[in-house]
Amino acid sequence: MFPIAFHPIYQHPLPEGHRFPMLKYELLPQQLLHEGTAIETDFFKPSKLCDEVDVLRVHTDQYLQDLKELTLNKRAARKLGFPLSEQLVERELRIAQGTIEGCLKAYDHRVAMNIAGGTHHAYTDHGEAFCLLNDQAIAARYLQHRGLAEKILIVDLDVHQGNGTAEIFQNDDSVFTFSMHGAGNYPFKKEHSDLDIAVPDGSEDQYYLNELKNTLPDLITQEQPDFIFYLCGVDVLESDKLGKLSMTLDGCKERDRFSLSAFAKARTTRNSIVPVQCSMGGGYSPEIKTIIEAHANTFRVARSVFN
Repeated sequence: MFPIAFHPIYQHPLPEGHRFPMLKYELLPQQLLHEGTAIETDFFKPSKLCDEVDVLRVHTDQYLQDLKELTLNKRAARKLGFPLSEQLVERELRIAQGTIEGCLKAYDHRVAMNIAGGTHHAYTDHGEAFCLLNDQAIAARYLQHRGLAEKILIVDLDVHQGNGTAEIFQNDDSVFTFSMHGAGNYPFKKEHSDLDIAVPDGSEDQYYLNELKNTLPDLITQEQPDFIFYLCGVDVLESDKLGKLSMTLDGCKERDRFSLSAFAKARTTRNSIVPVQCSMGGGYSPEIKTIIEAHANTFRVARSVFN
């Protein structure tokens, strides 16, 4: 099995002309099935909404209640980037649950994917930039609370810094946050991850991949995590409307191949394999086919590496 979390609620209705490419959540599963990268039984629906107790290990009670009761002030609601609604909050809770259940499946299958997620701009007490609840942070705390993992590594290769994730774990040595992102891109006031690599605007494949290859294997060896989260946004592409890097589709695919291969080789201090959970993150190229191809590459590579 190649576990992939997906639910129809992932494709949320937005006002006409909205810049977020919500259609990708419908088209990506179709593409994976069409080409045979996945079969129907690989997909699983998150069984429920994420439990409040799991969310509250990461987010404040006031923030969660303001989301659920739709009582965020106008400024806070505007920062989300989506019109706030009950269905949107349900969507975010379902995505977080998909990441949690994917983590559990990764213990049996080595890797698990979420068609959505990677909501790394969600802070302890607020959300921003299309991120309401930080799915990988919630899942990391879930694993630790259940005694399933002690040391966790979060590898965030979205073009935008994982500012919310950095803030959530800023004083926690049990979760190592690594963000490799565009130097001149949002967020313009960066947080401090445990390791940040700011890639200069306009950087092409070779520069980016050299930085990654010179960093990631040593980081895994140094930290010896029990579990790895991978945020694999495809907004590093030259075509991306919200990114400022100049990577090709092949370069982005090589990023995934190198990263996932490094994760597959990782071993814990007890010489056990390290499970991996992948959330998709951003992708905002003008043509939807480019976004789908880049995201599909991540699934293709993951299936090949962990087969």
